[in-house]
Amino acid sequence: MKPFLTFIIMGMAVFACAQKKSGFEINVNLEGADGQILLEQRNGQGFVPVDTANIKNGTAIFTGNVEYPAMYYLSVLGQRPKAIVFIENSKMTITGIADSLNQIKVSGSATHDDFDLVFSQIRKVQNEYMKLYSEAKTAGASGDTAKSNRLIRQIEELYNSIGIIQEDFIKEHPSSFVVPYFLPDIRDEQNLEKLDGLLNVLDPKLDVVPTIASLKERVGALKKVAIGQIAPDFTMNDQEGKPVKFSDIYSKNKVTMLDFWAGWCGPCRRESPNIVAVYNDYKDKGFTVFGVSLDRTKESWLKAIADDGLTWTHVSDLAYWNSAVAKTYQIHSIPANLLVDKNGKIIAKNQLGEDLRKTVSKILD
Repeated sequence: MKPFLTFIIMGMAVFACAQKKSGFEINVNLEGADGQILLEQRNGQGFVPVDTANIKNGTAIFTGNVEYPAMYYLSVLGQRPKAIVFIENSKMTITGIADSLNQIKVSGSATHDDFDLVFSQIRKVQNEYMKLYSEAKTAGASGDTAKSNRLIRQIEELYNSIGIIQEDFIKEHPSSFVVPYFLPDIRDEQNLEKLDGLLNVLDPKLDVVPTIASLKERVGALKKVAIGQIAPDFTMNDQEGKPVKFSDIYSKNKVTMLDFWAGWCGPCRRESPNIVAVYNDYKDKGFTVFGVSLDRTKESWLKAIADDGLTWTHVSDLAYWNSAVAKTYQIHSIPANLLVDKNGKIIAKNQLGEDLRKTVSKILD
């Protein structure tokens, strides 16, 4: 056989072998485990079973293929404790004790190594603030309020440092598939600029992860309703079924509060007297409220309006969290609000309690 042809055939054989070995193989050895080992993933509804493997001679073996390194949960079938494992297409080993899954050792996954790196730092902080919490509780019970308050402030500082650890990891490891695990912890609107900056430094290869795609979509939507933007206009039916256009309301007032609330929302109802007071004091100076309810039934919506004395314009599609307007404005918790000027420009957001009065007073007094 000619040398060149021999080389090609050998190359094809090597390639074929490499193809057969693609994917992952996980050898799990948990002391005290019996029966089956379960792998799960998590979605919005809870844990979703992915695979099980029988334990034979103290070992269970998983094989398969993942599109990208991702987080899974490992447990002994029928038992509650679960351990986080980042699986990638490699040969991996997991060892530990069945009743101490939080102490398992994972080798063969560079992604899990990243997770261990950052989570070991977080665990140290968690252990420290749990210790301080116990001390603060003891101090409070003994009447030492000063010591208790001092310790609570330290606990808050430690808790906030976890976010810093996560952010530093993301900046230093922008291509790690562990990033999607930490980013949702800083997804709230108050950190929009920070979240946007972190998303912008990520390796584009992470875009295949649904969490990243979802966060980028959310940031884009939040930018459209950020302070300084023109509030998206919409039309929705009032209590009598008549359509009301948002711009028809704000164009007739100097300041309009777009208030997202619901009759079933306790915090919203507790905020109602404050809004009523500000409305009554400033309605003749150019202030009004436009209420968007996330109620599910007309009866409960109308009852809450009457019970709380909310005399301004109200609209609702009675769609609960599926409210079209709530989605447009990226409302994920209530009470929530924004203030716009007569041109629809967003000038403030989430003004509650005394902050609402101060903001309105600064503009209208």
